[in-house]
Amino acid sequence: MEYPHRVVLLAGPSGSGKSYVAQRTGLPVLCLDDFYKDGDDPTLPRQDGLVNWESPESWDAGTAVETIARLAREGKAEVPVYAIGADRRVASRPFDITGSPIFVAEGIFAAEIVEECRRQGLLAGAYALRRPRGATFVRRLARDLAEQRKAPRVLVRRGLALLRAEPAVLRRQTGLGAEAARAREVLVRVAALLAGHPHHP
Repeated sequence: MEYPHRVVLLAGPSGSGKSYVAQRTGLPVLCLDDFYKDGDDPTLPRQDGLVNWESPESWDAGTAVETIARLAREGKAEVPVYAIGADRRVASRPFDITGSPIFVAEGIFAAEIVEECRRQGLLAGAYALRRPRGATFVRRLARDLAEQRKAPRVLVRRGLALLRAEPAVLRRQTGLGAEAARAREVLVRVAALLAGHPHHP
């Protein structure tokens, strides 16, 4: 089936600049972090009694794909609004991509749905952002502190753990079908995809 809209999935380690690069494309951006499961969901993965939010099992891939499919088909959908500090969805909002043949869906778990989006004919491209690990650590910590996501001590400890895990995260994402690319390369590829749509305004 040929859809009027298709998605570019943008993955990458936490703090790699996914949101920033997605905004720079000038396309509508769906934030996949809004599809985390609520903190009291019994299916959440746990490690040492605590929820493992770095696990793909903490994320609702099925609803994310359903929403992307609805956007591809109809050009609009209701999407959740997730409060990370509260560990739950707190609202929903209308999301409209009318007039844009391509939209971006970005998030740390974006690569988890590459194969399913490809199978359903929804996929225009899939990329995993890579950048120097030190830069990612600083960017992530500054963002998390500014947004008061958790207590500073927790954020520093989490940041160091993510720094160590970053190469493995990128390997997993590319193994799932996302192409490793730097920010400039992603922007060039997205521009080329848009150039293939002569009706884009």
